[in-house]
Amino acid sequence: MGGLRQVAAPFVASGPSGVAIRTRLKGLTGQDEEVLGLVGDHLGALASRDLKARCSAGLEHDSEGWAERKRALTVQSSSRWAGSITKASHDQWALARRGLLAYIHGLQAGVRAIAHRLSLPVGEKGTRHAPGGYRSGREWFAKSRRLRVLEDRLQAAQADWQAGTAHVVRGGRRLLSTRHHLQAAQLTEEQWRSRWQAERRFLQADGESGKRHGNETVRVTPDGEVFLKLPAPLAHLANAPHGRYVLAGRVSFAHRGEQWGDRVTANRAVAYRIHEDVQRGRWYLTASWTLPPAQTMPLVAARARGVVGVDTNADHLAAWRLDEHGNPLGEPLRFGYDLTGAASHRDAQVRHALIRLLHFARRHDLAIAVEDLDFTAEKTREKHGRKKRFRNLISGMPTSRLRARLVSMAAELGIPVIAVDPAYTSKWGAQHWQKPLTSKTRKTTRHDAAAVAIGRRALGHPIRRRTAPPPHDQSDRAGHRTVQARPGIPGREGNRPRIPGPRTRSVGAGRGVNAVDQNAQHRPGRSAEHETWQQDSLPLSL
Repeated sequence: MGGLRQVAAPFVASGPSGVAIRTRLKGLTGQDEEVLGLVGDHLGALASRDLKARCSAGLEHDSEGWAERKRALTVQSSSRWAGSITKASHDQWALARRGLLAYIHGLQAGVRAIAHRLSLPVGEKGTRHAPGGYRSGREWFAKSRRLRVLEDRLQAAQADWQAGTAHVVRGGRRLLSTRHHLQAAQLTEEQWRSRWQAERRFLQADGESGKRHGNETVRVTPDGEVFLKLPAPLAHLANAPHGRYVLAGRVSFAHRGEQWGDRVTANRAVAYRIHEDVQRGRWYLTASWTLPPAQTMPLVAARARGVVGVDTNADHLAAWRLDEHGNPLGEPLRFGYDLTGAASHRDAQVRHALIRLLHFARRHDLAIAVEDLDFTAEKTREKHGRKKRFRNLISGMPTSRLRARLVSMAAELGIPVIAVDPAYTSKWGAQHWQKPLTSKTRKTTRHDAAAVAIGRRALGHPIRRRTAPPPHDQSDRAGHRTVQARPGIPGREGNRPRIPGPRTRSVGAGRGVNAVDQNAQHRPGRSAEHETWQQDSLPLSL
């Protein structure tokens, strides 16, 4: 087993740390929309200036500077609006810094890969763990130029990181780039301008526990009435006491409405965000709150009734049910989805596939075993070279979105999710399980076999499947158990009965002096931690 990386132990994934629900603001009048636009534009301008100040401070920012920024914003809005703006600016700067660090790591990986391949002779074949040289001198020259480009980018990014510089575009860099390609985007300048203005508005307020209905800035009563605290320069637009504006329509949350109602009734903190969908001409209200950290189920309890091993693919989830001993039960399952089209369509497809998977797991009272996948550093062209189809394949896998949604939805149903190391699951699953699970009426794919491998690793069993003992009236009369038995069960690795026979070279296995020694017949120890092979000479009988 030399050359293989160490496989991490499986663990039960922790539940979500927060909840966000959204509903549409219906019944708004023209004046309501005008007030929301004015307030959002005013606060958006303040947020832009504050974000610029935060980025300019860089690494020298401290609590005193934060307080000074908040005092300056309070004069033009309110203390609570100022607190929300400064916190959003700080979070945006931190997010940009994390993105810059990930960008640096990607550039470093690309530089290392290209430098290694350039150091090899042209046409040299690669090994199992390292790529070879480039195919032609022309490709070698092109990659040498690209290496210089990546090195320049890496140098500039590292300089920004050391200086504490963060590049942020309020409204989104993608929408900003669309301004230069309006014809390709099939947009007029007026349409783009309205989207840009809507994205740069700021209408979000953090909640406060102990305050009335959990929020003093954007207050939503249990019966759905929405109050908006107006900034000081727009206080003349108020239609309610204390400088507040009440929207004409009422809201209700179809999803988690009871939880939201319990929070606002108990005056617990709820954060709100109001935004406009320009394409549809609608306004939406998003409510969010944090959840207390819940104690995860012990791994032993999650494995008690078996698992459903799930293999994530670009267009479907391959699943197979396994009992607590690691034996596949029933038929393989497939939950398909289509990831083409708009983002909302892709998100709905993933959600519907997960719903079907969760319903199956809940019906049979099973845990779900998934791979702890991360393709952030595995889809660069420097790593995979000409394999553009493979890069597109792994780029299309919704790993992070699927994992987050699965954990969140499973927590609501009380279904534990076991995350396992993805090392070699597809390869070993196809090697040890695809052929044995294939029959005349069932065609087992590599993805189905990988699901079995994932489930066995989650249960703590080795992926390798040992051949079952011969039937009765043959050499060992089914005298020992197979590897599917739970570790620690007596007889799981028991010795075969020693049957004496003539001292001839035609004597089969199981009849010699080593017939009772499983270490000589197979390998020493049957533990998931040590998987070493051993082959002795052919034993002879006495």
